[in-house]
Amino acid sequence: MSGVRVLVGTSKGAFVLTADGRRQDWEVSGPLFGGWEVYHMAGSAVDPDRLYASQSGGWFGQVIQRSDDGGVTWDAVDNDFSYEGETGTHPWYDGSPRPWKFTRVWHLLPSVDDPDTVLAGVEDAALFRTTDGGASWSELPGLRTHASASSWAPGAGGLCLHTIKPRPDDPDSMLVAISAAGVLATDDGGATWEPANAGLRSEFMAEPEAEVGHCVHKLARHPSRPDVVFMQKHWDVMRSDDGGMSWREISGDLPTDFGFAIDVHAHEPDTVYVVPITSDEQHYVADGRLRVYRSRSGGDEWEPLTEGLPQSDCYVNVLRDAMAVDAMDPCGVYVGTTGGQVYVSPDGGDHWGPIVRDLPRVLSVEVQTLP
Repeated sequence: MSGVRVLVGTSKGAFVLTADGRRQDWEVSGPLFGGWEVYHMAGSAVDPDRLYASQSGGWFGQVIQRSDDGGVTWDAVDNDFSYEGETGTHPWYDGSPRPWKFTRVWHLLPSVDDPDTVLAGVEDAALFRTTDGGASWSELPGLRTHASASSWAPGAGGLCLHTIKPRPDDPDSMLVAISAAGVLATDDGGATWEPANAGLRSEFMAEPEAEVGHCVHKLARHPSRPDVVFMQKHWDVMRSDDGGMSWREISGDLPTDFGFAIDVHAHEPDTVYVVPITSDEQHYVADGRLRVYRSRSGGDEWEPLTEGLPQSDCYVNVLRDAMAVDAMDPCGVYVGTTGGQVYVSPDGGDHWGPIVRDLPRVLSVEVQTLP
């Protein structure tokens, strides 16, 4: 029976959770890199033993770690993320100009074809790539030098490129999401980019429907239907049916349309999951109840999924990278919380249970399906 490996990044280290295909009995390994923030971990789709981790700390800076044995041992690889050319400035929180400055890696995306090729989304917002397993990194400068980049301002978590969504049928075509610039699209492998925010409206902006400046929290896209893209925005759940060129709201009957995480069922491209939270000021689930919401109609209608999740006195959040799905049948859904719990539903959301409790604050959750 095949199994799963769940990669959990937290504010004080990383954890690796493994189980067979039933996803009932779990082995917990960690903490790895204890005491460090691990913003994201990712595994190769073609080599299950190849893992990457973004290890970050205020004192020692950014470290990229690589494992070639499924997380048993790790080696630090190159951590030189240098912007190309003249960097210029972007607005800081108070509107003053700030030079572009590399701070950390927010998101790692290994290639589906080559375990040595990885894209990295960083803060201040830029896109980097390695083709040698992390031994060296180079910027794809067309994004950060886009004409609009000098107006990109940080969201509450920084000016971070946190989501990378290539088209599975055309890897040169991809969407990225930046807080707080919005979505940008490329069709030529990152040489040139265009804003992809038509239909978004953000009341906090001086021009609510401006081409850039929107605080997009996460994107989700099913590989079998890449023209359909789902978005959790700073207020509003959105859908695009043309690859991100235009968007429409699908918040519908959700109790609140604010949240961070969004994902799509592995085998059902119309089945979408979100975790609504109270508001942009109150970053915890509404009414003290942890409810994952599921739409089986592509966002037209939503239903709360509660069985096995705490339904009273619960005030946790689920961050943008802390929801994932596996490729098993039935599909498993995973959420990690800021309270340190990681929950799994091995049946697409109908029933939930904790894999582990009392970890540090969960920053990210990713899943590998193992042979």
